[in-house]
Amino acid sequence: MVNSNESEQTIGVVLLNMGGPEKLEDVEPFLFNLFSDRLIIRLGPAFLQKPIARFIARKRAPKSSKTYELIGGGSPLGKTTADQAAALEKLLVSDGSYKVTVAMRYWHPRAEPAVKDLQLLGINKIIALPLYPHYSIATNGSSLEDLRKANFATLSPCEIAEIQSWQTQPLYIGALAEGIRQTLDVFDSKKVQVVYSAHSLPVKFIKEGDPYVEHLKETIHAVEKITNAPGKICYQSRSGPVEWLTPSTPEMLEQLAGEGCKNILMVPISFVSDHVETLYEVDMLYKDMAENLGMRLERAPSLNLNPKFI
Repeated sequence: MVNSNESEQTIGVVLLNMGGPEKLEDVEPFLFNLFSDRLIIRLGPAFLQKPIARFIARKRAPKSSKTYELIGGGSPLGKTTADQAAALEKLLVSDGSYKVTVAMRYWHPRAEPAVKDLQLLGINKIIALPLYPHYSIATNGSSLEDLRKANFATLSPCEIAEIQSWQTQPLYIGALAEGIRQTLDVFDSKKVQVVYSAHSLPVKFIKEGDPYVEHLKETIHAVEKITNAPGKICYQSRSGPVEWLTPSTPEMLEQLAGEGCKNILMVPISFVSDHVETLYEVDMLYKDMAENLGMRLERAPSLNLNPKFI
């Protein structure tokens, strides 16, 4: 039997995401935070990680800033994630007492203040939900580890239940399929090739056992059962001299053009919210590239505040 105190206890839910620079002056410090994460990239010996990260951030900031200028001067990811948290908290009212907050890996709000704010409300149980459906050490793994460290740094650590991945969650799959079907309609029954574009990873991560690619395949298989529209997978947003997953999205576009494809429906499969990879890379860079190759490219909408997704 559950006593009344336990039944009324508020549970914290922390939505974990990457974060992004909200204005142009945030770009360099955001990049510094990103390249300082030794869990996803090792820049020489540990004591040189931050100095090298600072050098790389300073070097890349001007080019990155121009990209963010093109999408309005900053990333909308922070606001979207906060809106998702508010929508989820509202929805959870019928299931009990929940406080939903946000912790970004490389920008504000960070994990430590998120945990402390929950503790100030008397919360000692947290559900950690990474907003990356497919597990990778570079995303879910890094964000969860960051939250664990922040939690254990407090005087009275909370109990944390971690959701590691959710690549076949039925409502997530349904929301993806719904967006694909809606976008297919704009092609007026013309022949269309569905292309799933996922954020790339260094191949060494997969060789070391990262399940990211398998999780992507599981999602695509589940979606295709609903849409009956077979798709191809490719990978975007790679940088640096290491070996990355293939084919890249530009390589896929060139391949399809060579095969005589005229219409592409691109699905940003590993992104649940709009940010620079969807608003710039897909909507501008790849759309223009497809047009120059004689193809029409339309993107399925990001899930953002889709009620089914929430």
